[in-house]
Amino acid sequence: MVARLKEIYRQEVVPALIKEFGYQNAMEVPRLVKIAVNIGLGEALQNPKALDSAASDISAVTGQKPVITRAKRSIANFKVRQGNPIGLMVTVRGDRMWELLDRMVNAALPRIRDFHGVSNKGFDGRGNYSLGIREQLIFPEIEYDKVDRIRGLQLTLVTTARNDEEGKRLLQLLGMPFSRN
Repeated sequence: MVARLKEIYRQEVVPALIKEFGYQNAMEVPRLVKIAVNIGLGEALQNPKALDSAASDISAVTGQKPVITRAKRSIANFKVRQGNPIGLMVTVRGDRMWELLDRMVNAALPRIRDFHGVSNKGFDGRGNYSLGIREQLIFPEIEYDKVDRIRGLQLTLVTTARNDEEGKRLLQLLGMPFSRN
């Protein structure tokens, strides 16, 4: 089964971007490469169980087991030593990536209270878009009763776009709800 959003990309988005930006070939059209999901867990220094509960949340959302990120250097002010676990990350590619984007755009983002669209300022200059989410509960896969603490997470949508304009247009055509300002 091919992901619904992947079919929309092939049949509608590619022709629209070729027409809009004047690409010579369909292979020139920007595409989504991967989605990186990160959770920073400073609390893991005091509470080792925080890693387990955050790992179960992130694996429910992405369908993959997260990798523990560790501190690269010691920081005395934060009581962090080199090698301490301080976060989790997952890189999602292929059909799971399309499925995650589809669920995020159509199910998760509309569940945010007072939602007026995602910010236009999350682009990095090369067409990649980063989005911070304040609570993991917006994803329907996470059961409210099993959550011990509300945590935020960061999603980075990596594209092959050459600039922010192409990246933004690609994400708009895929259904990403950008705010007006």
